[in-house]
Amino acid sequence: MIRPGAVRLAAAAAAAVVAGCATGPTLEQRLQPLVGRSEGDIVAALGVPDRSYQADDRRFLTFVDQRSYIMAGEPVLGYRSYGRYGPYFAPPYYVNRVCEITFTVRAGRAEGYSLRGDACR
Repeated sequence: MIRPGAVRLAAAAAAAVVAGCATGPTLEQRLQPLVGRSEGDIVAALGVPDRSYQADDRRFLTFVDQRSYIMAGEPVLGYRSYGRYGPYFAPPYYVNRVCEITFTVRAGRAEGYSLRGDACR
């Protein structure tokens, strides 16, 4: 016989596991509500742009998100420089990820945006 408390506990544990795997909204889902908003609303939401450019009757606002970190070296099995065979770690390496978000503004309203870079996923 299964106790009612055990069923509730199992249901709560399953819900916690599913919630732990859930991810937040994507970058596109977070930026889409800004399309059609004013330039001031975009600056209020994302901060001061890193670059801006005026061409014809359009203004381009570019926001740059840059992340840098050091990755640990991968384990390697092979001969070392002094002739011994065995496991060792390759040296760590530097990773730089960049995402540029450019909003196109015409008549004070955002028409759309574009994403560029490997950190925009």
